[in-house]
Amino acid sequence: MKAPALFIAHSLKRSRALVLSMGILLSVFQVLLILVAGSIQRSGGFSQIAAMLPPFVREMMGPSIATFMSYAGIVSLGYFHLSVMGSLVGLSIAIATVPASEVETGFIDLILSRPLRRHWIITRTIVVLLVSFTFVLGCMTLGTWIGLSTLSPAGVVRPSVRLIGMLAGNLVLLMLAWGGVALAIAAGSRRRSVAGGITGVMALAMFLLDYIGRLWKPAQSVAWLSPFRYYSPFDLVMGTPLPGKNVLILSAIALAGFAAAYVMFSRRDISH
Repeated sequence: MKAPALFIAHSLKRSRALVLSMGILLSVFQVLLILVAGSIQRSGGFSQIAAMLPPFVREMMGPSIATFMSYAGIVSLGYFHLSVMGSLVGLSIAIATVPASEVETGFIDLILSRPLRRHWIITRTIVVLLVSFTFVLGCMTLGTWIGLSTLSPAGVVRPSVRLIGMLAGNLVLLMLAWGGVALAIAAGSRRRSVAGGITGVMALAMFLLDYIGRLWKPAQSVAWLSPFRYYSPFDLVMGTPLPGKNVLILSAIALAGFAAAYVMFSRRDISH
């Protein structure tokens, strides 16, 4: 097990700058959100913001708008803000397409010249995905609770530990699902740019499909194809338990992607 452990450690070291910087940025973002929420709470501006929202936003959010337009709702926003979701999808793609990069550059030949089975290329990538997301979401959660403990206005209703944990956990599942998709594509690709581009366009298409499906009823018949459909932060903010179906589907997407990556990478020609 020495060679696999060294290989995983080397991969974690290569990605540490990206993962560390994202963890710090997202934790700082959460602290800034808490500052913003506190300022709005003190000025009594939540009701004014809710009144200014366009009708289509009200229709998309439904009854959750009242809960969302609150101190706890704004603090929770970081876990489903588009910029956060987009950056984490990008992180998934960046990590999961490393095998394609190693084939493209010929580094794979050097790796497999060691006493290392081929499946460790995929296993290593899965481990790096898990460690990276745990670290990044851990930093984000830590930033949330440091901010709440030190910056919350007196008497304000804070989001519960359970809510923050469920939002973070569900976000990790969503990112792992996209990591599985990206890894499966990368396992059959010779160029990282191709694998990353295909996955990125697919993620954008699926996000738009989910968005349209929430606004336009005819699109709901195909919106179930989008992994974003099974990330329901508004329901969580309202206090609805995380649906077991959503957890199972996101987990199944991730596991199917990982399994496909193992099969394709074990059978492909990786000669450079």
